[in-house]
Amino acid sequence: MTFAVPRLVIAAPSSGSGKTTVATGLMAAFAARGLTVSPHKVGPDYIDPGYHALATGRAGRNLDAYLCGPELVGPLFLHGARGCDIAVVEGVMGLYDGAAGEGELASTAQVAKLLRAPVVLVVDASSQSRSVAALVHGFASWDPRVRIGGVILNKVASDRHEELLRDALDASGVPVLGVLRRAPQVDTPSRHLGLVPAAERQAAAVEAVAAMAAQVRAGCDLEALEALARTAGPVPGDPWEPPAAGVGGTRAVVAVAGGPAFTFSYAEHAELLAAAGAEVVPFDPLRDEALPEGTRGLVIGGGFPEVYADELSANEPLRGAVAELAAGGAPVAAECAGLLYLCRELDGRPMCGVLDATARMSERLTLGYRDAVAVSDSALAAAGTRMRGHEFHRTVVEPVAGSAPAWGVRAPRRRVEGFVQGGVHASYLHTHWASEPGVARRFVERCRTS
Repeated sequence: MTFAVPRLVIAAPSSGSGKTTVATGLMAAFAARGLTVSPHKVGPDYIDPGYHALATGRAGRNLDAYLCGPELVGPLFLHGARGCDIAVVEGVMGLYDGAAGEGELASTAQVAKLLRAPVVLVVDASSQSRSVAALVHGFASWDPRVRIGGVILNKVASDRHEELLRDALDASGVPVLGVLRRAPQVDTPSRHLGLVPAAERQAAAVEAVAAMAAQVRAGCDLEALEALARTAGPVPGDPWEPPAAGVGGTRAVVAVAGGPAFTFSYAEHAELLAAAGAEVVPFDPLRDEALPEGTRGLVIGGGFPEVYADELSANEPLRGAVAELAAGGAPVAAECAGLLYLCRELDGRPMCGVLDATARMSERLTLGYRDAVAVSDSALAAAGTRMRGHEFHRTVVEPVAGSAPAWGVRAPRRRVEGFVQGGVHASYLHTHWASEPGVARRFVERCRTS
């Protein structure tokens, strides 16, 4: 079966060229024209999808050929784009950049080919004129299977600069679909791990998205971009569906941490938990003093607990409730920020004390894809389960005495990582459960029986 969803992939020669501004602004501009827009992001990034969600009113979804495998990129795209008029996919890094040492794997180019989607190349033209034609020619001819359908020129200085750029590109065969002038940077502040998530600055983020949309409307040919999106061929295969467990009776309440401190999660995780028989109930560890009524399991994803350490520490009733739940053997799945929250302390502030460990900020950035195998049976995965993950943090957790490791990681060096203790599975690795739906089923079943 095939499905035709008009779509564009927004790519660039390198990071910092303006992909996020163009992609988010284009999503919002299309939505303002009455289109239902499906937002997507290549790679493991959690932050850009938050801005995409504000632009479209729909959950931002990731397409990661490393975490999920190339075979799931099309089905996951179709799942997210179901019922939409158009889809916009923001790329990652430069167009042909992917997982280190893995060729094109997880690159924007690979995803564009898997989706049979035209690519719009966003070029920072601030320091060039005629050379832009050589740059675009190189990117357009590097892989004939990647179809670059147009260029958006960013940071153009003047009418004369625009004229020089257009003249140079006339012979390239790649149309100019937009020109964005140099302007004060849209208010999207950054810190130690990139942009500040939209959930942490809701009102300001809404204003930032509106500014991006205004830039795109003023400088881009929306009709031509929509027409290009409609040239995309059908995506082969069927939409992904979270496998249903067929469990009747009372659904197990699984509390999922959210709010400004825990903004990192893939939309498919909640869908997988629900399909496996869970009642998924969000809560905010910054504000809620108790876990949701009837909680049988707990999922704490990524985010920035280090930024909110004082507030998290001050919420003693909730810290106590989390510790009590874990002590009773309830399943707890914690990733990165969740791992820090379960420690005894974070930068000297008391946390939940589920793990006898201390966490602290570090100057060293740990970043990259990981191949992992579960080395201990846990509520999340049976020993021997293979999954791929991603690490992205500037913190260190001191070793825990008496806990079994969660994962064995092969590269960039062989090591064990994470902690399994009772029903707790805590790790720095961010994983995408759609690649191994059995982890959600196993987790919910443990919630029902623990």
